[in-house]
Amino acid sequence: MSELRFKVVEEAIRRKAVCLPATEERPSEMFGKNVFDEEKMRKYLPKKTYESLMETMKHGKALSREIADSVASGMKQWAMDMGATHYTHWFQPLTGGTAEKHDAFVEHDGKGGMIEEFSGKLLIQQEPDASSFPSGGIRNTFEARGYSAWDATSPAFIVDTTLCIPTIFIAYTGEALDYKVPLLRSLQAVDRAATDVCHYFDPEVTKVFSYLGWEQEYFLVDEGLYAARPDMVLTGRTLMGHESAKNQQLEDHYFGAIPTRVMSFMKDLELECWKLGIPVKTRHNEVAPNQFELAPIFEETNLANDHNLLLMSIMKKVARRHSFRVLLHEKPFKGINGSGKHNNWSLGTDTGVNLLSPGKTPQANLQFMTFLINIMMAVYKHNGLLKASIASATNAHRLGANEAPPAIISIFLGRQISAVLDKMISSTSDDAIEFDEKTGFKMYGIAHIPELLIDNTDRNRTSPFAFTGNRFEFRAVGSSDNCGGTMTVLNTSVADQLIEFKAQVDDRMARGETKETAIFAVLKEYIRECAVIHFDGNGYSDEWKAEAAKRGLDCETSVPLIFNQFVSPTTMGMFTRTGVLSSTELQARAEVKWETYTKKIQIEARVLGDLAINHILPVASRYQSMLLDKVYKMKELFGAKYETIAAQDLVLIEKISGHMAKIQTLTEKMIDARKVANKIENEREKAIAYHNTVAATFDEIRYHIDKLEEVVDNEMWPLPKYRELLFIR
Repeated sequence: MSELRFKVVEEAIRRKAVCLPATEERPSEMFGKNVFDEEKMRKYLPKKTYESLMETMKHGKALSREIADSVASGMKQWAMDMGATHYTHWFQPLTGGTAEKHDAFVEHDGKGGMIEEFSGKLLIQQEPDASSFPSGGIRNTFEARGYSAWDATSPAFIVDTTLCIPTIFIAYTGEALDYKVPLLRSLQAVDRAATDVCHYFDPEVTKVFSYLGWEQEYFLVDEGLYAARPDMVLTGRTLMGHESAKNQQLEDHYFGAIPTRVMSFMKDLELECWKLGIPVKTRHNEVAPNQFELAPIFEETNLANDHNLLLMSIMKKVARRHSFRVLLHEKPFKGINGSGKHNNWSLGTDTGVNLLSPGKTPQANLQFMTFLINIMMAVYKHNGLLKASIASATNAHRLGANEAPPAIISIFLGRQISAVLDKMISSTSDDAIEFDEKTGFKMYGIAHIPELLIDNTDRNRTSPFAFTGNRFEFRAVGSSDNCGGTMTVLNTSVADQLIEFKAQVDDRMARGETKETAIFAVLKEYIRECAVIHFDGNGYSDEWKAEAAKRGLDCETSVPLIFNQFVSPTTMGMFTRTGVLSSTELQARAEVKWETYTKKIQIEARVLGDLAINHILPVASRYQSMLLDKVYKMKELFGAKYETIAAQDLVLIEKISGHMAKIQTLTEKMIDARKVANKIENEREKAIAYHNTVAATFDEIRYHIDKLEEVVDNEMWPLPKYRELLFIR
């Protein structure tokens, strides 16, 4: 194994960037090339069909079967012109990834041959096996029927030679079995509620959109080194490994020059993204070695979420072309930064107004503060549920570390907005809502540097939910997550809060108060009520953890217990009132969360036990035997003269024995705990047992393995080390 390790390290050093043919096309020219967008629709669809489809996409009007057949015919012709031979319904089951089953565009022609065929029926509906995906008990093995149905608001696209049709996924009994259904429902809920509130300020508003801009962090590892690490292959992270002498402590990787080989991968990835209509814009080195980030331009939330899931799939394929493997695990390496997926979220009207941007008049600022304060209330009321939406077995390793927000939800607002809130509480007039425009900042002593504009809020990288000038940035979302889960919770929470706000304002107005007075009075009450969620300080500090507990914020750190939020009475009430998820669907999602947590910890435990017993201990034992053999031979050769040196060797031998004994004992303890936990039938109780008794042994086992790595002969160590994994040659 050690010989293999050195071979793969040498191969990683030898690799060079893949040379790709240069393209003369501009990004704008290739953008959406593989997408059935409005331009292709106008070209391939009859005018009546195109207009009906636009009504469906933009206003939710139902499609007739006749129109669906016409759309399918045009879509098939475009796909075949692009070289597609198959089609698939592309959906988002509760695994957290995507799923697809490919069918060819062929049917019997009745004359012994075949013809290309694709009907509206096949476009609109398919029937995946619902019992083969996580369902939380909604579907049993003998009750397999489920349906995928076309989401016309997200355009079809081509990957390789397959036409991919974004769809929802529901059970035969009607419950949602995916992330897209509740996301779409939540978008409708926040649209209705926000539009109603907007009418206080602008009666012309007919629709409110939820926008999302994700920032995808990831690691790249040479595929040869990756293949030599069974823990990375099977769990996505390193379950053992001593820190490299140099990692990120010099802070020289962040925004540094992108390695040539990585740049080749990034260029290739960007080309694929642009063809698929994914508006990627930003690329850079992240803080940790081998860590990078990619971010797009903001899009409507449903489309943005589809694009992020598509990206995660595409980037893995592109990485293989460059002899890399992409790691989307939230914490693949101990001792350095993990990866998140910051969700930048905002609301905007069909009249072109960003509801989270301060205005230039008291009226505009009253609207801005109305939405900002209601969002604060929503986050305050459901801070535990928002944490549950980003909690997982993998993200638990990242949250609360020195580079990630703590597992406590709070809101950062910045100095200026905080001052406005204070002024509102003490004021009796909405004229108090004033914001400074961006002020100038002159670099004195450097004449050729132009005046800089300073934003009305700073940034707080320690806050999980930070206001950044015209949007909120939910920084706690994990890098491997489906954004749809978090966005569903956020949109639904805000929708429910806006409904309550409007009811309170309308009640005051019915009792004779003016609109402005009623709005201002309710907002003042909210500011006082949700003040505990507002924190502009250092979220990494221990002092904040103690303060948050005093404030009554959810400070739970056990992932299985955090998932209790999905079935709490408060959560059930909110989701059922808004029509986003039923109590059955919520219970099912909680069951899936608990089951997934258990399975991930179970896999890690099995891999850790295998590596400890079959890889690490035999090598350590062999090295120890070599040392013992050396001691006996030296004593025999030099006698008493060797006593002092022999004592040092014996200390090392004893140290190795101690670590080996601990590894053996702890691994047996972990295996026994797993056996006990496996007998528990209740998914919640099983997940709790895995958290408390199985996962609790991981760090201690790792500690002793990492100590052995420090002393065992480097040529004998069986696994690529951090210093080899973390620096792309």
